[in-house]
Amino acid sequence: MLAIIGGTGLSEIEAFDHVGFKQIPTPFSDDPVNIHLYKFENKEIVFLSRHGEKGSIPPHRINYRANIWALNSIGALDVIAINVVGGINPKAGPGGFIIPDQLIDYSHNRASTFYEDDLSAVIHIDFSCPFSSKLRDKLATGFADANQSQNESDQRSLIRGGVYGCTQGPRLETSAEIVRMKNDGCDVVGMTAMPEASLAREIELNYAMLAFSVNWAAGLGDGEISMTQIRNTIKNGAQFLVSVLSCCAKNYD
Repeated sequence: MLAIIGGTGLSEIEAFDHVGFKQIPTPFSDDPVNIHLYKFENKEIVFLSRHGEKGSIPPHRINYRANIWALNSIGALDVIAINVVGGINPKAGPGGFIIPDQLIDYSHNRASTFYEDDLSAVIHIDFSCPFSSKLRDKLATGFADANQSQNESDQRSLIRGGVYGCTQGPRLETSAEIVRMKNDGCDVVGMTAMPEASLAREIELNYAMLAFSVNWAAGLGDGEISMTQIRNTIKNGAQFLVSVLSCCAKNYD
């Protein structure tokens, strides 16, 4: 079963048929996790809103363990994560997309593993390649199919590969921090990939990300970062994003 984790600006998928939702209890929260159930061409798709039903949970307060546990419990095997990001790479400007193959974690003090208590031995996972290559390829194919359905003037750019830098949030980064991240090799910056990606690996879910650039990172654009411009970029890209997900779901087996 395919699962989609929606980030800022993606709280539902209008192109899919909504057939209900389930509340999944987990060991990591007193409250159940809400998972929406969709159908697309007779395929079952589950959807989780990362920031909560009201979009009000900031990145550092997201219960990543509960979310990933719930997706596994409901039977998901593959997870496509949608993340809005700031562009660092000159080719990752607002309106463009990236399917990263690497990440660097700058976040801190987040509950980041299922392997903490009642262990018979210390458990490590290989995280050399944090994103599923097979799922990344499916995302790239879905993106290409969605682009072909657009007028040439409406087509979007895609960077295949690259490094996602995950910061703590909820504040945006300083210009100096972005200089450091650029020197570290980051192509985009966001706040939600970790520990989401590593938890998925721990529980053996295939995980890949489609990152949507909504602004230039601090110090790389003209003046201060405008939240109004970010919201407008998200709004303008929402329909295309849903088209990509539709193409991915159509090709999913």
